[in-house]
Amino acid sequence: MQRLDPIVLDFPDLTDAAIMRADEGDPAGQDRMLRNVTIPTLTPFLPDPATRTGVSVVVVPGGALHFLAVDNEGVNVAQRLAEQGIAAFVLQYRLVPTPVDESAVEKLMSHIFSDHAILAEISEGRRKPARDDGAAALATVRENAGAWGLDPDKVGMVGFSAGGFVALATTLDGADGDRPSFVAPVYPAWWGEVVVPAPAPPMFLAWATDDGLGDTIIDSAMRLYDAWRHAGAPVEAHAYSRGGHGFGARPQGAPSDDWFAAFVRWISASGF
Repeated sequence: MQRLDPIVLDFPDLTDAAIMRADEGDPAGQDRMLRNVTIPTLTPFLPDPATRTGVSVVVVPGGALHFLAVDNEGVNVAQRLAEQGIAAFVLQYRLVPTPVDESAVEKLMSHIFSDHAILAEISEGRRKPARDDGAAALATVRENAGAWGLDPDKVGMVGFSAGGFVALATTLDGADGDRPSFVAPVYPAWWGEVVVPAPAPPMFLAWATDDGLGDTIIDSAMRLYDAWRHAGAPVEAHAYSRGGHGFGARPQGAPSDDWFAAFVRWISASGF
């Protein structure tokens, strides 16, 4: 596997912006969380040419649109994909600004999660930047596909929680040709109406029934499944009995640990 330097996804209105990232460990001190990302970047993880399938996936970490779980839902997932011969690209998209002071951040997030309607309102304001960052990531992979030995018609997206929101905004709001070839929202957060695009890319869904965010996640996943199903678009869903929220690439000894193997099987079975 080859990890390349991050690629800046440049936009004209971001030329004066600065990249501000704060590294914070999770309670177990294992995984980094990033915040205050103001310029989106894409980090490639390329498989060994001997195992390369030509398929690629843009990996979009979650974090309530205020953080990025860049290891558990980003780098670690990308590395596992590359081991399977699938090129992976971790997207660090633009986030809602947070205070520098840690105690102020804790109060802010406590306030947001005390009322999920607040996060729904925030997500509506982030929908266009999410779509733009996702579309720019896909365009970057497709433009460089030849140099990286990839098929530009086999570029998908997998997004976790708020990263699923980014992947869905890219899919639902993107023009034909700007959408992913396939999309995989994993415990996605989506509050808006689901208007299935035509043509609709194949969709893979995964979540845990005991997700700590409850209906916010499960209703999102079920609405997406029903919308794709009623539109006659290809969709596969995995509802695991246990796994909680944010399982990402972290093994827990729970049924949700199977999602990654199921995703890889689905990519192959879908003709990619």
